[in-house]
Amino acid sequence: MSNGNTIVLVGNVTRDPELRFTPSGQATATFGLAVNRRWQNRQTQEWEEATSFFDVVCWREMAENASESLVRGSRVIVTGRLEQRSWETPEGERRSKIEVVADEIGPSLRWATAQVTKNERRSGPEAGAPRPAQAPRDRSGGQRSAAQAPPPSSEPAYGYDEEPF
Repeated sequence: MSNGNTIVLVGNVTRDPELRFTPSGQATATFGLAVNRRWQNRQTQEWEEATSFFDVVCWREMAENASESLVRGSRVIVTGRLEQRSWETPEGERRSKIEVVADEIGPSLRWATAQVTKNERRSGPEAGAPRPAQAPRDRSGGQRSAAQAPPPSSEPAYGYDEEPF
């Protein structure tokens, strides 16, 4: 991306990703991200801190992967772009919001380790169809037993025409 609208954020997920589907079946997920800044005040020599909160939006396979992988408290690195969207409330008020549209999301390994499992690439007419669930792999590359596998998420199905908050 060389359009001058690139952002890189490192922060903690503030709410579990919410997975939704557009009427055409395209997956989208949104989650909150808190980014902390810490600095030493030169006059008082005291440490000060500020936190900024961002809404992150991701699409297609990344949305599905994020909803399966991220939980509140996860430390992640997000690269993407800022995008403003506007809408009108039922009362006729005009609202707008700036969101981060993610191009890439990855785990921060500063204070944690991660196990990455590559998904099979999907293409063709079945690309939009849900793929069959596979048992997660353990660190040795073998399949985990059902007792070791995390519980399946029960994401509610929402209408895509709802307001963002």
